[in-house]
Amino acid sequence: MKASQWTALGLTGALAVTLTACAADGEGSGDGSGNGDGASGGDSLSVLIASSGPAEAGYYEEAVARFTEETGTEVEIVVANDLIQQLGQGFAGNNPPDLFYLPWDQFETYAAQGFLEPYAGDLANAGDFLPALVEQFSYEDEFYCAPKDFSTLGLQINLEAWEAAGLTDADVPTTWDELQTVAATLTTGDQVGLSMGREYARVGVFMNQAGGQLVDGDTVTADTAENAAGLEYLQGLISDGSLVFPPDLEAGWGGEAFGLGRAAMVIEGPWINGAMANDFPEREFISVELPAGPGGESTYSFATCWGMPVGSDTRDSASALVEFLTTPEEQLLAAEAFGVIPSTTAGADTYASDFPENAAFVAGVDYAVSPVAFNGAAAVMSEFNTELEQLGSADAASLLATLQGNLQAALDSAQG
Repeated sequence: MKASQWTALGLTGALAVTLTACAADGEGSGDGSGNGDGASGGDSLSVLIASSGPAEAGYYEEAVARFTEETGTEVEIVVANDLIQQLGQGFAGNNPPDLFYLPWDQFETYAAQGFLEPYAGDLANAGDFLPALVEQFSYEDEFYCAPKDFSTLGLQINLEAWEAAGLTDADVPTTWDELQTVAATLTTGDQVGLSMGREYARVGVFMNQAGGQLVDGDTVTADTAENAAGLEYLQGLISDGSLVFPPDLEAGWGGEAFGLGRAAMVIEGPWINGAMANDFPEREFISVELPAGPGGESTYSFATCWGMPVGSDTRDSASALVEFLTTPEEQLLAAEAFGVIPSTTAGADTYASDFPENAAFVAGVDYAVSPVAFNGAAAVMSEFNTELEQLGSADAASLLATLQGNLQAALDSAQG
C-alpha cells in the first residue's frame, strides 16, 4: 500500500466522530450467529478494499472470481477512494460492507466501540496465522479479525541513478551517516536523493532508530531527546536539499516520485513492486534494509485484517471468503501480484524463498515494530501528521511536546 494511503487509511481524525454517530447494535444486520438468511452458499457479498494500484485491485477481482466458481457466492469488490471515510459512512447508514480492509491503527478503535464481529477465532485456519499478527488483531484476549497480510519498510534504490553517480555495492548505506552521504551524492538538478511520505508512518521510523518510542507500557514517551534526534536528522537532510517529500516533487506518493525519476531513493514497503511493474516497468531498482540509527535497526510492520461488521448476517459466507483468501496458495498469488508478505506461517516461509528480491523486507521482520495504534491514537497521529507538514522549519522539541500532551490525554481516555 502506498504512502498516501497509509495516511488515508489510518490517521484520520474524523473517525472517532463518525463511529460514535453510528448505531453499534447491529440493527438490520442479523443476530450475529452466522445463521441469518444470507449465511449459506449463493450469498452476494460486498468487499471494500483500498488499492495501491491496478495490481492489487486486479488480484482481488480474479481471486473472488475463483471463489465464486468454487462456492457459488457472488462477490463485489469495491475499491475505496478514502477507505476510512467510506467505511464510516457505511456504518453510519447501517449498511457496512460484508468484509473490509481494516488497518493496524484502526482495529482497536473499531473493536472497542463494538463495531466488529469477533469471527477470526472460529475460522478453520485460525491456528495458521503468525502469532504476532493474531495478537495485534485480538481485543480483550479474543481474536477478532483475520490478518490479511503485512509489510515492512525498506529503502529502494534506483540503479540507473546509482550507477550514474559512480556508486557501487559497497556504498549501499547501513548507517545514518552513510545515508546522508549517498543522498547528497544522488541529488542533482533533476532528482532528489531521498523521498518518502511526510507522515508518522515514515518519519517515526527515524525516531525509533534514534532509540525513541512513543509509548512505553502505560507511559507516553514522545517528548524525549531520542525522538528529537530522529526528527533533527531528517531536518538536516531537508536543509541539505537531499530529502524532499512527494508533494514538493509533484508526486502523490514516494513510489510515484521514484518511478518518475524525481527521487533516486525512497522508503516504501513491498507494495512498491507491483506499482513499479504496472506503472513504471522500465524502472530498475533494488530494495535494501533501512540503515541503522544511533539506537540500532528499526522498521515498521504494517498489517491489515479482514474486518466484518458486528451481527453480520453473511457471517458464514464472509468467513468462507476469508478462509479462501488466506490459504497459502492465494496469499502467494497476492504476494506475487502486489508484494505484501503472507499472514500465515506457511505462506510467509514460502514467500521468503520464492521472492529473494524481497529479502530486505523479510529480514526486517526480526526487528520491526508496530506503530502506535491504541484506541484513540489515530486522531492524535493525524494531527501530528499535519504538524509534520512544517517539519523543515519547525522546532523538533516543540512538535514532540505537543504530541506528548495529546497522546497522553488519548491514552488516559482509552484506559479510563
